[in-house]
Amino acid sequence: VWKILNLNLKKNKLFTRAERLISLRNLRPKKKEGFLKVISIFSFLGIMLGVAILIIVMSVMNGFKTDLTKKILGLNPHIIIESNGFKIENEFIENLKKKFQHINISKTYSGEGIVVSNDNAKGIIIKGVDSNNKESLSFLEKNVSKGNLNKFKKNTAFIGAELAFNLDLKIGDKINLMSSAFVATPFGGLPKQETLTVAGVFNTGFYEFDQNFVFLNLSDALSIFDKEEHDQNLEIYLTNPMKADSFKNEIQKLNQNYFVYSWSDLNKSFFSALKVERNVMFIILTLILIVAAFNIISGLTILIKNKTKEIAILKTLGLSNNSIKKSFFLTGFTIGLFATITGILLGVIFALNIEKIRNILSNVFNFEIFPSDVYFLEQLPSEINVYSIIIIFIFSLIISALASYLPAMAISKMKTFRALKYD
Repeated sequence: VWKILNLNLKKNKLFTRAERLISLRNLRPKKKEGFLKVISIFSFLGIMLGVAILIIVMSVMNGFKTDLTKKILGLNPHIIIESNGFKIENEFIENLKKKFQHINISKTYSGEGIVVSNDNAKGIIIKGVDSNNKESLSFLEKNVSKGNLNKFKKNTAFIGAELAFNLDLKIGDKINLMSSAFVATPFGGLPKQETLTVAGVFNTGFYEFDQNFVFLNLSDALSIFDKEEHDQNLEIYLTNPMKADSFKNEIQKLNQNYFVYSWSDLNKSFFSALKVERNVMFIILTLILIVAAFNIISGLTILIKNKTKEIAILKTLGLSNNSIKKSFFLTGFTIGLFATITGILLGVIFALNIEKIRNILSNVFNFEIFPSDVYFLEQLPSEINVYSIIIIFIFSLIISALASYLPAMAISKMKTFRALKYD
């Protein structure tokens, strides 16, 4: 009984020993078949590089999205409630605290302005925060690089590191801030401006943020924009920022007069563009795999043409058409399989060390490959996603399987007597 079971197991194998031996022989072409060897090598290299490049690009784009999301969540409140012309009552704030536990609420006001210093001017975003609220100062506390938060008092400002560098400012220097509010004078309306002292410098690593934001005390911000306390807005920070949209809808139900929006609303078009770009890059780069697959098709077609006599002999000896087709299919699929595995290993290694490679290439060619002022990040991000690797692996195997199957089907059309006619 055991012998019968063992025999049945051998018969039920996907590829028999004979089929594997024929495939192995095809993978070792003779010296006179050097052209086939060249095609096999190019097929292997094409699929390997295609898979590696796909993994590297997808890893960089995943890392880019993750890093930007973290930066955005670290730089912006998760939910913003604007007064929209209505005073935000203390009763509304108390209701928020009762209904939603473990949320941090702070008062703020923001607007556009101009900073003038050392005969230089720059358009900026002026943001007023409540210096008496520890939660409001948590951002500055995490990112301050120079100065002390204890000196963040009335008529003082915290500026970004890039803005300080561009305007040649240091702690203790005076700056003039002009807002969009106008003051009536005998000579007409003039922009309201105030002189403040630089009390500190923050550095988030986000180039655009560090060169465009200035933090003031809330009272100074309201004053420079000629606003009252009832004009100030609320910022809410959640323990799980990804649930901001559901919280936003619940908050809006409490009072329809206020304008409520989340961090995802502010960056919806940006993340949509990233998603489209990622999908387009995936489609474009898979063309490398398709081109490499054509090498497999041409290589197997030539191989089958050269092996016509051998195939006829195998048929004469009793090997079925199906077995011969499977052996040649296995030849092409083996190239694709090992090329895919090698490409995954190469891509993962490259993705893990991409920042080191970038620095080496930048130093060798004296060229900035990943400028922070363009891409908003100081270093090239990379995040390996197992799900993406599995998709690339399966997609590569499907292409290799199709490229191997099409030439193998031609074997069934061969006539054995014609191949042996002149032997």
